[in-house]
Amino acid sequence: MKEKKHIPSSAEPIVWTSPFTVLKNMGPPLAPAVRPGIAPRAASTIAPKKNLGRVEVIRQTAHRGGKTVTVVTGFAGIGLAEQETLAKEMQKACGAGGTVKEGRIEIQGDQREAVARILTNAGFRPVFAGG
Repeated sequence: MKEKKHIPSSAEPIVWTSPFTVLKNMGPPLAPAVRPGIAPRAASTIAPKKNLGRVEVIRQTAHRGGKTVTVVTGFAGIGLAEQETLAKEMQKACGAGGTVKEGRIEIQGDQREAVARILTNAGFRPVFAGG
């Protein structure tokens, strides 16, 4: 069993040493070394590319039980994996669900402005089409 420490009950002050006093004498932490030739990662998961083409941002309600859906079509420069990554980023930014179907991205709700902003940052030229 551990020995219990005796705490003096007299008027003499208690000597206490903080385990963090060693940190006071240390300097600030060093920044990680950046290797030349390697660029730091961008904040976005999609690397910004220039002029990936025109995409249409459409708001639809037909055949959806009256629910509004934002549909992005016309992807020519990226594959299915990149579309899924882009859809995940849109879902996070909009706080809504979505999917990738038949080469188009569908986001729940009327999220055209947020989707257009994300597409512009990814290097696309979004065009609002339809109603």
